[in-house]
Amino acid sequence: MRLNFLKFKTNALLKKNKALRANVGYKQAKTVGIIFSVEDKQKHFIVKEFIKKLELDEKNVQVLEYLPAKHDNYEFKFDFFTEKDLSFWGNITSHTALQFAEAPFDFLFYIDLTPNLLVLHLLAKSKAKCRVGKFFDDGQLYLDLMIESVANTQALIDSMYKYASQLK
Repeated sequence: MRLNFLKFKTNALLKKNKALRANVGYKQAKTVGIIFSVEDKQKHFIVKEFIKKLELDEKNVQVLEYLPAKHDNYEFKFDFFTEKDLSFWGNITSHTALQFAEAPFDFLFYIDLTPNLLVLHLLAKSKAKCRVGKFFDDGQLYLDLMIESVANTQALIDSMYKYASQLK
């Protein structure tokens, strides 16, 4: 029931979000957001390496993870939200998640191979200038730059970095 309300609210957000979308040159970009769903320790370490790479490029990086039930929050390194942060009426109640969605990132990287409804809700709400992630049906509603044909998380991150860093 809550997920049905969430779908309805997400569709409404997509229609009313008037955030300025623009391709920011990667070299000029200052702020980067990363959002992903926790899966396993390997993905956690791949994301950490990506963060280091972005920080070496002098980007200010903020990370938010969706922590599904019965998954470990490795190192408790990143801010997170869970399904418990979803109200009966389909509202995300996590202050951290809502604040993340309102941040006007120059780039927001969505690092999931399959779409997650709760994360899509935050992408619909996002004020990021350029949202980047893996191609999926109807992805153009949530993402401004989509990467197609990637086999795994590392390949997705490598492709996202390659194409984003070429934007001038």
